[in-house]
Amino acid sequence: MTAQPVTAAEQVNIYTSRHYKADQDLFKAFEKETGIKVNTVQGKDNALFQRLKREGRNSPADLLVTVDAGNLGRAQKANLFQPIRSEKIYKAVPKRLRDPKGHWVGLTIRARVIMYHLDRVKPSALSTYEGLKDKKWKGRILIRSSNNIYNQSLVASLIATMGKEKTLAWAKGFTANFARKPKGGDRDQIRGVGAGVADIAISNTYYLGRLTASKKAKDKALVAKIGVFFPNQGAGRGAHINISGVGITRHAKNVKNATRLIEFLLRKKSQKKYANANYEYPVRADIPLSGIVKAWGAFKADHINVVNFARYNADAVRIMDKAGWR
Repeated sequence: MTAQPVTAAEQVNIYTSRHYKADQDLFKAFEKETGIKVNTVQGKDNALFQRLKREGRNSPADLLVTVDAGNLGRAQKANLFQPIRSEKIYKAVPKRLRDPKGHWVGLTIRARVIMYHLDRVKPSALSTYEGLKDKKWKGRILIRSSNNIYNQSLVASLIATMGKEKTLAWAKGFTANFARKPKGGDRDQIRGVGAGVADIAISNTYYLGRLTASKKAKDKALVAKIGVFFPNQGAGRGAHINISGVGITRHAKNVKNATRLIEFLLRKKSQKKYANANYEYPVRADIPLSGIVKAWGAFKADHINVVNFARYNADAVRIMDKAGWR
């Protein structure tokens, strides 16, 4: 496809908390195809949210890209988005992975699952997230802190499914089984399992993907010890998934270009790039998996609408605090 004629001033400005080479490669491909210049500002979620609020109508940002539906919901609540107007986009993204009013849509999927030590845990001993409260896991679990949005959204999904009372009971039992006080990121939890600190860890799948793709001998040795288990399969509701996503900012100056970029990122070729280069799952249902992601095996995903992660975030934080999850 040849680039469509655009004026020299045509551009699209992105504020993003994603810091992946795959994203930059896709932005460059969009520039090459359309002639529209893509400018990016990278930062932490909260810093970008505050910047957008502070800049108001003067903000140059056209798109906000962030990880976790909980964060997208927070941005929406802060009135940082405007509705996306594109049937192409809505056809590409399943309803459960986008805002019902069109303020944001998912770009990629990540599953938050159980990583286990192949020599110390049999897959048959694992079943559900709920089962991790059992006393047999005492001192055997690693997970990052309660201020992490991935964990908050996992707990929010349990609230949406089981209610607050049952989720609190689960959280108390689960927290009592921690092998140590939470610290570090997801890769630190996986490394802890490999080092014998604990037997299982909760982590997003793409972190193991990066370790698997690493050329470092220590990472290869670690991955050889780790198995991936998708909880709540069979008759269960499915493994917890979340998204990274995008919305057009409330005061965007380049709405047409922003819409075109979202459409581009949801094309089949772009979705394959996210999966193959960053070890995430595509939001499109018509993309076959390959490579590292395919090797983990097919799994049943929880079909709960991801808007629930922001809806129950405050309840999740309170429950985690009551359970002693720090």
